[in-house]
Amino acid sequence: MSSLLVVRNLGKDYPLARGVYPVFHGLDFEVGRGEFAGIMGASGVGKSTLLNLLGAVDRPTEGRVFLDGQDVFALPPVERARLRNRQVGFVFQFFHLLPEFTALENVCFPVLIGGGGWPEARTRARRALEDVLLGDKTDMRPSQLSGGEQQRVAIARALVNEPRLLLADEPTGNLDWQTGERIIGLLLDLHARRGLTSIIVTHNEKVAAHCRRLFLMEAGGLKPIPRP
Repeated sequence: MSSLLVVRNLGKDYPLARGVYPVFHGLDFEVGRGEFAGIMGASGVGKSTLLNLLGAVDRPTEGRVFLDGQDVFALPPVERARLRNRQVGFVFQFFHLLPEFTALENVCFPVLIGGGGWPEARTRARRALEDVLLGDKTDMRPSQLSGGEQQRVAIARALVNEPRLLLADEPTGNLDWQTGERIIGLLLDLHARRGLTSIIVTHNEKVAAHCRRLFLMEAGGLKPIPRP
């Protein structure tokens, strides 16, 4: 299996009033095409920071991230933003839906940001919402939807541009377990049908049990967790 994502000597510091706060350094790992991988670790250890680097939302202090052979941080900012928009989908614990817009409009935004017009955006957003079983909720605003439905809208938004890499940061953390199980089942189904490479950050061992590969982040490093 070839690797879609390759990380070499990745490190991140945050500046303080005096000196810096080292989050992690020297991370080296790869994720193969089509893998469903999980990252576990205590709160504050840097899991979300790592996802932000993998998705080119933030820049590392050191090291390199290769997405399908492309050195992400060697790209000019405009090209890096285009790569992030078209090749990476993000799902968060807190859904980050814009409350004044409908479900359809929320899902349209990545298409519009990528340069598509409203007709194309609406067509693709409607298809994405149907894919997460919300084809009948397109005109509802987030306040009219349950937590699980809001997360489904967020998943549709993450996948509307048909990315190759899906990054999910505690996607069930704001949901009850029964709803969370349905969300994980949906992510697994979409992962398989769309041929995604997926990385999920979770505290929940029941969620982690669905991951083909697991990593543990602790003490500024990342190490594989043996699977049964």
